[in-house]
Amino acid sequence: MKADPKADTAAAAPAGSKKKLVIMILAAVLVLGAGVGGGWYFSQSSAAHGEEEAPAKETKKKKKKDPAVKPEYVPIEAFTVNLQPENGEQYLQVQFTLQVEGAEQATLVKDNMAIVRNRVLLLLSSKKASEINTVEGKQQLASEIQAAIVEPFEKQGDEQEVSDVLFTSFIIQ
Repeated sequence: MKADPKADTAAAAPAGSKKKLVIMILAAVLVLGAGVGGGWYFSQSSAAHGEEEAPAKETKKKKKKDPAVKPEYVPIEAFTVNLQPENGEQYLQVQFTLQVEGAEQATLVKDNMAIVRNRVLLLLSSKKASEINTVEGKQQLASEIQAAIVEPFEKQGDEQEVSDVLFTSFIIQ
């Protein structure tokens, strides 16, 4: 009995495409990680360089913010959402970290994570891939996420102090 070569090829194709998909996702994550790391490195070196040249500017910044309050980082679990259709079905897988002002704000965000995730999910699922696949689109999305999370969790409540949204993974497929 001879094995059917078409059956072997058909069985190998899905396995090969899965491997290819995994490699593409890993490459995208590595590139994004390198970009975030490089951005962080250069922002840190710029900040240190700026302190040496212009200490007066740094003093003004400290007056606006309480130096005793250290920024806290709240990682948000990954989202996978269907995007608004353009050229067939597409989805977004995104993960980010929130930078908040102090431990009290970090606790507030964590205690209201269901509200945070709901707001972000509604926002992400309203987007088209073409709106968020550029650097400017991602920056705009980060601003929109920040605005959604800053809104008070309770009626007549205070706004949350979210100072930045930092993407840690961003894949459109």
